[in-house]
This record gives sequence, structure tokens and C-alpha cells, in this order.
Amino acid sequence: MVGRNDGWADVSGEDWQDYDGIRQRLDRGADPDAWRGGLPLHWAASHGSPQVVAELARRVADVDALEEEKGTTALWEAVLSGRPDNARALAAAGADPWRIQIGGWSPGRLSLAGPVPDLFALPAGQRGLTEAERTAVREGRRLVAVLGDIRYEGTGLACVAGIDAEEAVRRLEATEAESRALDGLLVDPYAYDMDESLRIVGVTSVPGGCVVTQPWGYAPAMPGPLARLSAGTVCYGLYANPKSGNQGSITRDGGIERGGLHPGGPPYPDSTAQEVLASYLCRYNAVAHSCLYAGLRLTDARAVVGPPDLWVRLPQGDYWSR
Repeated sequence: MVGRNDGWADVSGEDWQDYDGIRQRLDRGADPDAWRGGLPLHWAASHGSPQVVAELARRVADVDALEEEKGTTALWEAVLSGRPDNARALAAAGADPWRIQIGGWSPGRLSLAGPVPDLFALPAGQRGLTEAERTAVREGRRLVAVLGDIRYEGTGLACVAGIDAEEAVRRLEATEAESRALDGLLVDPYAYDMDESLRIVGVTSVPGGCVVTQPWGYAPAMPGPLARLSAGTVCYGLYANPKSGNQGSITRDGGIERGGLHPGGPPYPDSTAQEVLASYLCRYNAVAHSCLYAGLRLTDARAVVGPPDLWVRLPQGDYWSR
């Protein structure tokens, strides 16, 4: 008897593009409904070719089977991954574009916000995008284009809605950093003691609010600064951790609303509708994701990579608590 995962040994991402190879595995007894890395159809939908997707869809027990951890269908993965040809192959095999999944979105409705909005015909009774969502789509695309391919690894950000740089400095109780102290720090911040370098942040007013940045550390994304900055408004905090990837949080009116987020990555099973849309529009761009969620309309990357409007020094304190 063929074991549940037999036949898929050593399959990697590129192998899902190899129609002949995948078909041969299936003919030899590979289980179309099980693989150690998840459901084969889901992996093919996000990594494979339309031919592989169609072959697997023909053999699976349920083309709309839900992946256990995320609770999404293969069609959702195809749309989210920007694979319209795979999505078409799944729909042709009977997958339901309008099945509600994360954050109240269906694959079909989410595709309306993507580069191929006519991927599926909108049936009677299904609502299209709201005006707010259409605005977010335009702004998300604009932000991704404006920010371009900036390098932000190791950067900490607080994207703050509704206040300018002057108000941010007041809330942080910060003072202007001395130019003498900045000269060396900006050349090689890692040569300085971390307790000292973490206290220096940049602050810049942008349309819709302001950005607090630290290109060498995580200070703006710590709970203390976010709590102070978010009084009466909302902040999206980002630390682009070089070791573990992008770490995000949403702080509203002084309290952490959502933590442990991964801006620029796929949505979590419990993501809100707004988070799902930001994830879809700003895939692989954590800075654009953070700015879009906070409603900041940057016109260039200066607020993130510098030079900021003002370099300031934070007072000494425990910034890991609110």
C-alpha cells in the first residue's frame, strides 16, 4: 500500500512547474490529497504551472479543500500569489471564486483589487469593491511604486496617522539631537553602544501623518513609543528584523490592538478585512503595507531612509512597557 505522503519525497518549489514530473509521480501513486508540506494542490496553485494545477485538480477529492492551518482553498492561494492562470485552471475545474475565507474576502472579490480585476465574472448578487477599498487599491499601488526597491532591512518604523512631526516629538518628549553626536552615528551606527544609538530617531511629516524612523534599530516599534504616539489615533509599527523577518503591530489610542504581525507577507487566518487587503496590495513590501494601513500617503522614500525632517533624542526610560 502507498503511504499517505509517499511519492512526494524531495519535491521543491520549482518541481511544481514540471508537469511531466508531477504527472509521473501521481501515476506512480503519489497522493494528490496529501503531502508533508501541505496540500499538493495548494502548493501547485501558488508555485506551479497551470498544467500541473489542472492535473492535480482532476485527481483531488475536493478542489475546494481547505488547508488545515490557514483554512484557505487552492484558489485563494492562486489569487493571493498573483497566479491568474492557475486561478483560471482551478475555476475551470470547479473551484468556487466566491467562497468567503479570511477577513470576509473571497478569492473572486479579492481578485477585483488585483492586476487582473476581470479574472472572474461578477455574478448577480455579489458585491464589488467599496469606494474605500478602491481608494486603498489606488493608494497601495502608488505607494509600492513610490517607495520602489528601497533597502530597509534593520529599520524600525512607526507610521502614525493624523499627527505631524512636531506633535510626534512632543508626545515622545524628545529633544533635537546634537549635530556632533549625529556625525559619527550616521556613518556607522553599529559602532556605537546600542543603549545610545537606540535613543536617536528621525521624524518626518508626510501627507496623512508622520513617520518615525530608525534605519539601524527597532526603537520606533517598541511598545512605549507606539503607545505615546497613538494617543487618539493609530500607529503601525514595523521592525525589519534581519534575523527573523518583518515584525509588525497595530497600536490604537495607547493600546496594542494587534501584535505578532508580518507586514509584507500573507494574511493570517484571523486577519481583518483591512489587513487582508493591505497584505494583498503590498505583498513583499513591508514599508508600503505599514504606511497603507496607517493611511500615510508618502510621496518618496525620504521619511523611511532619510534624511528626516528632524533627528531627535528620546529621553531615557523603559520603552518595552507602555
